[in-house]
Amino acid sequence: MVKLALRSGLRWKVSLAIAGVGALVAVALSLVVHNAARVSMLDNSRDVMDERVQVAQRFYETTGRLMLRAKLDDPALPRQLRDAADIGLRATYLQDSGDGAPEVWASVPLRNGKVLSIHTRFKDRFDILDDLDKALIVGSVSVVLGGCALGVLVGGQLSRRLRKAATAARKLADGDPDVRVREAIGGRVRDETDDLARAVDGMAEALQDRLEAERRVTADIAHELRTPVTGLLTAAELLPPGRPTELVRDRAQAMRTLVEDVLEVARLDGFAERAEMQEIELGEFVLRRVRAAAPDAKVKVVRDAYVSTDPRRLERILGNLLANAAKHGKAPFEVTVEGRVLRVRDHGPGFPEELLREGPSRFRTGSKDRAGKGHGLGLTIAAGQARVLGARLTFRNADPTAEGDGGAVAVLWLPESSPTATGSFPIIQVPD
Repeated sequence: MVKLALRSGLRWKVSLAIAGVGALVAVALSLVVHNAARVSMLDNSRDVMDERVQVAQRFYETTGRLMLRAKLDDPALPRQLRDAADIGLRATYLQDSGDGAPEVWASVPLRNGKVLSIHTRFKDRFDILDDLDKALIVGSVSVVLGGCALGVLVGGQLSRRLRKAATAARKLADGDPDVRVREAIGGRVRDETDDLARAVDGMAEALQDRLEAERRVTADIAHELRTPVTGLLTAAELLPPGRPTELVRDRAQAMRTLVEDVLEVARLDGFAERAEMQEIELGEFVLRRVRAAAPDAKVKVVRDAYVSTDPRRLERILGNLLANAAKHGKAPFEVTVEGRVLRVRDHGPGFPEELLREGPSRFRTGSKDRAGKGHGLGLTIAAGQARVLGARLTFRNADPTAEGDGGAVAVLWLPESSPTATGSFPIIQVPD
C-alpha cells in the first residue's frame, strides 16, 4: 500500500486559515442577522394583526358586519387563542407549518361571547427575508474569497522571505562564508523571520569562527611538524642499510605524507584555493594518469569530452580515488569516462554506511572491513578538490544483483562551466 505525503506551502496554509476564520465569522454574522430580521418581521406582523383585529372589532360592534376577512368563532382558531379569549384577553399567535411564511393570527373576545379572529400570511415580507438571505450568502462568499486573496498575499510574502532564508542557509551550508540570511531576506520587516535570520547568522558566524580557529591550529601544528619530520627523513638516510633503517624510513615518510595531507586539508577548509583552468580531453587525460598511478586498472572511455578544469587537482582526485580503492578494495579496478562523468570502482566490500550517509570524514577509515590503513584523509582531500573545481563527488556501493559482485563506486561529476573568479561554483545536477 502506497502512502502519499502531501506537502502544502505556507501561503496556502495561511490562506486556508484566514478563509476558514472568515467563513466562520460570515456564517455567524449571517445567522445573527437572519434571526434578528426574522424576529423583527414577526413582531411587526403581530403588531399589524393586533391593530387589524381591533379595527375589525370596532367596525363589527358599530355596524354588525365583518371586515378585513374577519371571522366569528372560526373552527380553525388555534387552541392558544381560544384559551386567551376564555379569560377575556386579546392575543396574537404564530402558526408555523414549516412551508413558507408562518400564519399570523389575532383574536379578540366580543361582548356577545363570540370570538372575532383574523389570520393571514405576510408573504411579501418573508420574500424580503429570502432576498436578505441571498445577499448574506453572496456577502459570505465574498468574505471567504477576499480572505483567500488576503491569505495568498500575506502568506506569499512570508513564504518568499522564508524561501530566501532557506536558499541563503543552503549556500552557507555549501561553504559560502559571505552569505547572510538577514541580508538575503531584506531585513526590513520586524517579524519572526527577521529574528530567525539573526539567530542563523549569529550561529553561522560563531561556527565559522570556531572552524577557522580549528583550521589555523591544525595548519600551525602541521606546519611546525614539517621541519622535524624533514630532519627525521634526512637523518634516516644516513643510517646504515638494514631492516631497522627501512622501517624508520618508511614510518618517517608516512609521517611526512600525513603532515602534507593535513596541510592540504587545512587549505581546502579555508576556501582560499582557486583552480587554474585548462581545456583538456578527459578520456586521454584519465588514460595517461591511470597508467602511471595504477597500471593494473582498466580504463573504459564510453564517451569522450573536452572539459575546462585544473589538471593538477583532477589528477589529485583521481590518484586519491585509485589509492583508496587499492588500499581498501579488491581488484579488478575499473575507471570509466562517460562524457563529463568519471567513475572509479573496485570489487571489495564497498564503502561503509557512515561514509555513504555522512560523506568522507578526516581520520575515520570506515568499518572493520576497510579499517586499519590510512588516516581517512584521501577521500576528504578528493571531495575538497572537487569542490574547488566546481564538481561533485558522490559515493555509493554497486548492486551485486545488477552490477556483478558489488564493490565501492566513486563518481565525479564535472561541471559544464568553470568556477568563476570570485570562487562561486555552478550547480551540478546529480540524478537519483
